[in-house]
Amino acid sequence: MGKHLENGATNRAEATYRHLLAGGQLRARAERARRHLLNCDLCARYCYVDRTQTIRGAVCRIGERAVVHAYNPHHGEEDPLRGSHGSGTIFFSGCNLRCVYCQNWDISQRGIGRPVADTELAGMMLFLQQQGCHNINLVSPSHVVAQILSALCIAAENGLRLPLVYNTGGYDSLEALALLEGVVDIYMPDLKYSDSSIARTYSRVRNYAQVNRAAVWEMHRQVGDLTVDSDGVARRGLLVRHLVLPGQLAGSEDVFKFLANEISKQTYINVMDQYRPCYRADEHPPLDRPLARKEYQQALALAADYGLHRLDSRTNRWWP
Repeated sequence: MGKHLENGATNRAEATYRHLLAGGQLRARAERARRHLLNCDLCARYCYVDRTQTIRGAVCRIGERAVVHAYNPHHGEEDPLRGSHGSGTIFFSGCNLRCVYCQNWDISQRGIGRPVADTELAGMMLFLQQQGCHNINLVSPSHVVAQILSALCIAAENGLRLPLVYNTGGYDSLEALALLEGVVDIYMPDLKYSDSSIARTYSRVRNYAQVNRAAVWEMHRQVGDLTVDSDGVARRGLLVRHLVLPGQLAGSEDVFKFLANEISKQTYINVMDQYRPCYRADEHPPLDRPLARKEYQQALALAADYGLHRLDSRTNRWWP
């Protein structure tokens, strides 16, 4: 692994997990997380499958090894993540949601990717640091928390210092988040829906709104509002994504009300405008049509009405 340590990004923010490394706490945390795989509660599906023996019954369909689809510096993420050198993304296959409109359904639901040992996953993290990335961005990590922590121990022992971004669909268990306290620097959850019955219909998941809000509250308790350095690059805190859906299915007003009243008006939020019909969306009107410009503008106005002013600045990619 020595080759991954050359030309490390020494000018980047150092991660909080470094404080857990020296005393062996990070290793102990990883070992605890591995034991959770025996009766898995590492996402809010609570399937309680022994994932060291089988994937039958596990919605994620991922066993003892994480499956990685790709890893690379990513320049299309939110402004505070991509900075000038990109966000070091690792795209995990599998997902604990079953969104009928998923734009990456072949990765999330068919599980296209390659199983990797913890040492290889650690090498990916170190490679991204060598490339000068500002952070390690773990995409769809909820079902592979144990594997991530094991790999992180190896990578940190070999010089990894970049902050971790936990880039999640937001259906996270409090058991997993307890394992991640003091490890994750930047939480980036989706707030997909404000109505759990709608989540059940379109993402095949129960109690999404309740689970999601409890998880976001805990994430904010751990890391607080997003802070950035003098270059505008994220150092620590909460960054929220909310995808506006056609026909107001996402319940944007209630999402913004929750963030403003129960989290913080200083929440950094990406109000996402890129919805387009994918996968099985044509079977589920009104998801069978693109988002209208007016619908997105109404969502932005609602965010402003609730005092949410830290909005990501990117513009729409799909409207002419």
